[in-house]
Amino acid sequence: MESYDCIVVGGGPSGMMAAGEASIAGEKVLLLERNLRLGVKLSISGKGRCNITNKGDIESFIENFNKEGRFLHSCFYRFFNEDLIGFFRDLGVETKVERGGRVFPASDYAHSVVNAMKIFLFKSRVKIIFNKRVKELLTKGSKVIGVKTFDLDYYYSNSVIVATGGLSYPYTGSTGDGYEMLARVGHKIIKPLPSLVGIEVKESHAKDLQGLSLRNIKASLIVNGRLIKSIFGEMIFTHFGLSGPIILSLSRDVVKFIDSREKDVVISLNLKPALDRETLENRLLRDIENFGRKCYKNLLKNLLPNKLIPVFIRLSKIEGDKKTNQITQAQRKLIYGLLTDFRFTVKGARHIEEAIVTQGGVDTSEVNPKTMESKLIKGLYIAGELLDVDALTGGYNLQAAFSTGYIAGKSVSVL
Repeated sequence: MESYDCIVVGGGPSGMMAAGEASIAGEKVLLLERNLRLGVKLSISGKGRCNITNKGDIESFIENFNKEGRFLHSCFYRFFNEDLIGFFRDLGVETKVERGGRVFPASDYAHSVVNAMKIFLFKSRVKIIFNKRVKELLTKGSKVIGVKTFDLDYYYSNSVIVATGGLSYPYTGSTGDGYEMLARVGHKIIKPLPSLVGIEVKESHAKDLQGLSLRNIKASLIVNGRLIKSIFGEMIFTHFGLSGPIILSLSRDVVKFIDSREKDVVISLNLKPALDRETLENRLLRDIENFGRKCYKNLLKNLLPNKLIPVFIRLSKIEGDKKTNQITQAQRKLIYGLLTDFRFTVKGARHIEEAIVTQGGVDTSEVNPKTMESKLIKGLYIAGELLDVDALTGGYNLQAAFSTGYIAGKSVSVL
């Protein structure tokens, strides 16, 4: 079997970047992809628009990652958002910046990014073999010497870059192969769990609200009566419970508490976060006085979306036709409570197959942050979602994939 200077396993963003950079540096590179085409998962990212990065500075980037995000400092200092934007510009992909600093291809088309990466690999003269699923890493002592595929083909190399992705969207090829092959050579794998995923709740009225989007609200995660985190923004009710940006952002922590079998996990929605307690109570009192003999349900039209009103009436246990001037102080307190602490009991998270990204993965303490080389196996590099670094939505995860791939590819050439 032919030998190579570098074998890259996985044709996602980190794998393609790594392969191209290693080849540019003069290495004879082989890219093995289990699918029949490259960038399958990349082509559906950002709802098909591909949020490649974010305009934030390095420190704000790191803040959007889990506690292991500090591992990325070195590679971000070497290859960061402006570098990535320039990289794609040189390949003919112009970009634009949207709300929150999110950077997208100007075409609004993820395939523009995928096609650019294909051009990059072609120009870099990377050899690609499709429909090749790698089963295990070949080692000799503490040195990698190649890979073995499921169809029993052997490929030999002085260095191997593993970039097979996590467990989210398994139909794209991310089925956890990398975790298994790396565990076999001694790497510690932090339990992979879903992140950026919808949350299932016990309350049936969530389904009654299916399709309703709420903007400018605050969602809080409360565990055993203790406030863990609050996020402002937008969410949506679904057939299973809660989703949308702020729910996805809370889901990383929600999933961890579920996995640790905490029993009292609650998401509380403040529907009027812009108003402090005194201001909201005064507004309620004023509205009740102004509405006089009008119905309670009409009062709610000034406060809530129409779809939420029937559920709100049911939960407040106040008849919709009750005159507002008959609402008691106790009932007014209950209305205030629902407006500011509309609670849902967490039943679970959606399956990892539906998660945007995987949390957990290869313990970063076993990887050199300056090179992405394994500290256990010489010549073995790990990049992308396999690493135990995950972030919120906003382009952070893809930047990490491209940056770690870039560093791994560059580092191979200095062996």
